[in-house]
Amino acid sequence: MSSLMAEMGAKAMRLGIPLGAQVDLTYRCNERCVHCYLDHDDHGELTTAEVLDLLDQLADAGVFFLTLSGGEIFMRKDFFEILAHARQLLFAVKLKTNAVMIRRRQAQRIAELGVESVQISVYSHLPEVHDEITKVPGSFERTIEGARLLKSFGVKVGFATVLMKRNASDYAQVRALAKSMGIQFNVDPTITPMMDGDRTILDLNIDAAMLERVMHDPSLVDDAGEFCAPPSGPMDSEAALETLPCSAGHTACYISPYGEVYPCVQFPLASGNIRKIRFLDIWKNSPQLAQVRAIRISDLQGCSSCTHGSSCSRCPGLAFLEGNMRGPSTQDCEKSYARTGVASENLRRKNAALDRMPDAKAQLATIHWMARN
Repeated sequence: MSSLMAEMGAKAMRLGIPLGAQVDLTYRCNERCVHCYLDHDDHGELTTAEVLDLLDQLADAGVFFLTLSGGEIFMRKDFFEILAHARQLLFAVKLKTNAVMIRRRQAQRIAELGVESVQISVYSHLPEVHDEITKVPGSFERTIEGARLLKSFGVKVGFATVLMKRNASDYAQVRALAKSMGIQFNVDPTITPMMDGDRTILDLNIDAAMLERVMHDPSLVDDAGEFCAPPSGPMDSEAALETLPCSAGHTACYISPYGEVYPCVQFPLASGNIRKIRFLDIWKNSPQLAQVRAIRISDLQGCSSCTHGSSCSRCPGLAFLEGNMRGPSTQDCEKSYARTGVASENLRRKNAALDRMPDAKAQLATIHWMARN
């Protein structure tokens, strides 16, 4: 992070300004990715007028960085009207898309509007694997063509690869493909639970051996340096007391296609709806956001004294989905263990509980064996 960005973030934190916001324009999608955590039915999306008014409210509140995502953003016929309005308001706009619907005209318009960057989901260098994950035959070729078109018009493009069992060995080749195209690359080994709390989707997660390999892959240092950050030990009590778990609800937020405001896209704590209350009133007065903002590292059960305390990528949203936003996130504990070989107290406690339940442990082993075979 540049010093200017760090300074902006620190000032936004002091002033209580939502520096960044992600707005999902729709949950509808032209793909049906096996790991997707969204309900793709339309339950009453914000209208064009409502979205434009929301963008005005975000600008008035001080938002500068705006991510437009979905679902698939190009499923909305008014997408370019929305994007044009966002750029008129001088947002630095990032788009997230599968690029399947991007043709020459769309790529040129994105470039003309001065979009900051476009993140494209690519799951494998092998068309058959990518298409198996998206459940759309031919999606790989159309996605790569969309990326090439954007690049041809000078748009900054990045590939994002979510790792799961089916594509666990492909990220290096996706990275090589991105490099050959002059495209940035990042990899995420975390499967997110469904927004309704259903955790069965987590069965897609890569196994412990593969997670350890990813965490120790030196080729990922530049792309995701936090994966390889060495633990620097627990925080002292004073630092833990003052340190915030993350920016969610402090300088960033997420807004659903139905106007619901959340601390983050991975933190589904409903905090108010812009169809009922103006965004700035939600941002300033929401009891749920106040609850999130009150949390310090020292409040997190077992985290402030953990060996990985100052290097863990703990996500409060994932912890919330496990039932306690002030508790540890097991998925992040597993990542810390894969990186360092040192189990957190939370992980040791869970493993001990599993050891006391031989039937459950055997059942879990059977499930893992079946997944591998």
